[in-house]
Amino acid sequence: MLNRFFSLTIIGIFAFSISLSAQTKDAKKETATGYQFTEIINVPHSAVRNQASSGTCWSYSGLALMEAEMIRKGKPETNLSEMFVVHHSYYDKSIKYVRMHGAINFAGGGAANDVTDVMRTYGMMPDTAYTGLQYDETRNVHGEMDALLLAMVNSILKNKNKKLTPVWPQAIEGAISAYLGPIPADFSYEGKTYTPQTFMSDYMDINPDDYVMLSSFTHHPFYQQFVLEVPDNWSFGLVYNLPLNEMMQVINANLENGYTISWAADVGEKGFSWRNGIAVVPENEVKSMNDTEQSKWEKLTKKEQTKLLYSFDAPRTEKVITQDIRQKAFNNYQTTDDHGMLIVGTAKDQDGTLYYKIKNSWGIDQKYKGYFYASKSYLEYKTLSIMVNKESIPKALRKKLNID
Repeated sequence: MLNRFFSLTIIGIFAFSISLSAQTKDAKKETATGYQFTEIINVPHSAVRNQASSGTCWSYSGLALMEAEMIRKGKPETNLSEMFVVHHSYYDKSIKYVRMHGAINFAGGGAANDVTDVMRTYGMMPDTAYTGLQYDETRNVHGEMDALLLAMVNSILKNKNKKLTPVWPQAIEGAISAYLGPIPADFSYEGKTYTPQTFMSDYMDINPDDYVMLSSFTHHPFYQQFVLEVPDNWSFGLVYNLPLNEMMQVINANLENGYTISWAADVGEKGFSWRNGIAVVPENEVKSMNDTEQSKWEKLTKKEQTKLLYSFDAPRTEKVITQDIRQKAFNNYQTTDDHGMLIVGTAKDQDGTLYYKIKNSWGIDQKYKGYFYASKSYLEYKTLSIMVNKESIPKALRKKLNID
């Protein structure tokens, strides 16, 4: 009888252990699910590219918008030449830098309006006609070129002749061409010969004047244009200023009507994780958390709280972004002009929170093959500017902005 009781006890303990182990595994599985996304909108767009070792995200994001616009108009997917834009933009930037006595930013960075500026002045060409790879590399590696061009423009400013020669612009053009290659006067594409101007007008069917920049800051009047004060805006590009809710209205209207958005934003936040494919703004005020989060939060040390906020193991309450919060972050240099990307759609996580699907230019060796999901709060907080087709702006807002 004792042996039978002992055997039953052992069996019971064993069964309980299995049950407990299963529950533990289920609990771990539940807490390790991470973010689960269901896509809502996915606007047709071109494939993910890789800017590699170059500060040319602005060219990639601006041309990603143009490639998507061509698809929207019924054109086949086309890989436009980012380095054609970089070549012309670097040359124009050099001229302005010298004429401004070095009082503007000079580096590989830029803004989406640099793309439309180049298109307006020089046209466009496909990547097959101009790869910009003249220096024994298969991908962009611009460190040496960036350093050399900066040294050149500074040496022109500091030269001891007490005046500038008439040939220094040719020296700049020669250096850029040495790295990226000379730009051909014409080229063949799909059996036809084009110049950069005819390719843009006849093949692309794109008018750069159809695209405008928008932002949302209170240090300038709403419904007017202003020069966005970030270093990469070397060309002093103008943006239209909207209240935050109306800027978000433009973004949503674009996606709902089949347009993409070129997006300049700050990706230097702890809530941005390229590896996890997430960009969020976790709430760090206990009073704003739900009951479960509050209970867990109050038991943690400061170090554990920080680790929990940015663990990306599951969705949690996000900070409510106001116009004031957004402005303070910009004023204090907490929001900086880091990166240009393309907004291509929307999605919801398992809790129903809205996210925006972002196409990046860092290749496809990543969780979502070159994409990530930025929460609504993240866009509200960290958007520097957007570029859109002016036709995609709701009519009431176009009227407020006096856009034809």
